Amino acid sequence: MGLKKTTTVTHLEMLRQPSLSCPSPRGKFALMRAEHPPVHLYRYLYDTVGRDYFWVTRKALSDQELAEIIHDDRIHIFILYLNGCPAGFSELDLRQMPHADLSFLGILPEFLGLGLGRFLLCETIEMAWMHHPQKLTVQTCTLDHPNALPLYQRNGFTPCRQEVIELEAPED
Repeated sequence: MGLKKTTTVTHLEMLRQPSLSCPSPRGKFALMRAEHPPVHLYRYLYDTVGRDYFWVTRKALSDQELAEIIHDDRIHIFILYLNGCPAGFSELDLRQMPHADLSFLGILPEFLGLGLGRFLLCETIEMAWMHHPQKLTVQTCTLDHPNALPLYQRNGFTPCRQEVIELEAPED
């Protein structure tokens, strides 16, 4: 058995498209959809972004199980590049439309504090609403970056419920 941690998960929702002004990052940047990304690239982004926040759910999946998710055409993975380097990613799940879910969003540790999280969230929200969902959801927990919950709320998400769960890291 791996390491276990208890956390409070806050579920948030957005029922209408907000009017957002997405601030552009400083430097040369690009936000691109990664279509059918290699599993090792996805794992690198997921593990690097989530290392300090106990992101473990995707670590428990085999390469085949993970590929089935990330290669689904209704899963949109966006990679944010800054000055030619991957700086963060977001994952939008459209498999349960008209309910869209922002499954993951994070910035690599070296790029924290540059305002990239707000930019990536804002852009991902805009891309989600291009698919005309009735609802866009996201969840965060007390193990995530302390700015995550306030950032979601400032950008149009409203908390709708909380739950306490136990997460277990898979053994390596």
